[in-house]
Amino acid sequence: MQRIEHIGIAVKDLTASIPLFEQLLNTPCYKTEQVEREGVDTAFFQTGESKIELLQARHEDSPISKFIARKGEGIHHIAFAVENIEAEMRRLEALGFELLSESPKPGADGKRICFLHPKGTNGVLVELCADENT
Repeated sequence: MQRIEHIGIAVKDLTASIPLFEQLLNTPCYKTEQVEREGVDTAFFQTGESKIELLQARHEDSPISKFIARKGEGIHHIAFAVENIEAEMRRLEALGFELLSESPKPGADGKRICFLHPKGTNGVLVELCADENT
C-alpha cells in the first residue's frame, strides 16, 4: 500500500456538510460526483497528500443509508492507494482477508476499488483504490 488515499465520511446532507468541511479544512470542495452503482453522492476535498470524501445516500437501501441508520454520521471507511489493485487483492486474499468483490469495481474520482470486510480488519471498512488506468 502506498499511502492513505482518502477517508470516507458518511453524512446525511451534502448541502450542509460541504460548507462545514470547507471551513474545517480551509479548502474548497474540488469535485462532486454521483456513483449510481454504490447509491451515493460524493464530495471531495484535498488535504495534503490525502483526501476527504463525503458520502450521502441516494436512496434508503444504499450502504451509506444503512450505515447512518446503524451508527450515525461519521467515518465510514479508510482507503489506501495501491499501485496494482489486482495483485494487492490476491495478496490480501491469500493472507485470509475477505474481499467484498471478486474483482475491482468502478468507484468515484476515477478509481477502481475493492473493499475488505471489516470483520477481518478490527471493525474498520478498508478500501483499496487505484487509478482507472493502472
